[in-house]
Amino acid sequence: IKEKKSFENITETYKSQIEELNELVELFNLANEEKNHQIMNETFLRIKNLKHEVKKNEIKCFLSNENDRLDCFLEIHAGAGGTESQDWAEMLRRMYIKWTSSKDFKFKLISEHKGDEAGIKSSTIKITGEYVYGYLKNESGIHRLVRISPFDSGARRHTSFASVWVYPVLDENIKIEILEKDLRVDTYRSSGAGGQHVNTTDSAVRITHIPTNIVVQCQNERSQHKNKETCITMLKARLYEYELKKKEKEEQNIEKSKSEIGWGHQIRSYVLHPYRLVKDNRTGEESTDPDKILDGDIDKFLESSLYKLYV
Repeated sequence: IKEKKSFENITETYKSQIEELNELVELFNLANEEKNHQIMNETFLRIKNLKHEVKKNEIKCFLSNENDRLDCFLEIHAGAGGTESQDWAEMLRRMYIKWTSSKDFKFKLISEHKGDEAGIKSSTIKITGEYVYGYLKNESGIHRLVRISPFDSGARRHTSFASVWVYPVLDENIKIEILEKDLRVDTYRSSGAGGQHVNTTDSAVRITHIPTNIVVQCQNERSQHKNKETCITMLKARLYEYELKKKEKEEQNIEKSKSEIGWGHQIRSYVLHPYRLVKDNRTGEESTDPDKILDGDIDKFLESSLYKLYV
């Protein structure tokens, strides 16, 4: 029913946009005959807005893979560089959370390791919303930041790297077999703010899938059992994504880029100094307003990556 409504929404929107375009063409021709420049200018503006709406509907047509409609897990890992990269990882997490909120999607923190001085070493969040995996799937890769470091007393320019990995939350119809002998389960004490809520038991869980060396972890629940359940869900999603990438013959390239979060592997650069520019290295999409992008306004980059994939 949900899928049917989604298709109906796309086709009905298309029909109404065609009708509106025909009406605007007629209106423009009448205004042109009467030399009414005010109506002509208004028509141009309405056509410009209509073009934007058509593009949004077109993007929905691109989200047709079976996994695109699913929720997703989003992992962020700081690269080499200590505090600089850890702060950058936290900036990226904030960017995606801001984007999530702007779409009225929901997010849940699954696991996080704080940086030694600032920022985060790693973080995993679950994002729930319509077609959220389809929108974010092309964000996987290395993200590069160039700025004057707020942690450098000499105010020198620093380059930082962080990796982002996105994979779908599987629905119950997709079965993934996991053998107990292939798992190594470790428990540890969850890190937290302390005080009366400090965790005094080893409730946090880390699971390693030995054949693939995939590691998942969860610490947001107080119950070790619940954390393990979440880990298994994440592991199934990771294994499914792993097999998909292998079938697409991309796994070798992905693992190669994962091995080094640094120079030459970035998919997008965020430059705050000496000039201000965000550029996607795959699509060529650019923005001269990094602050707006880091505040979660990343739709133009998400859309351009989908256009690159399908057009």
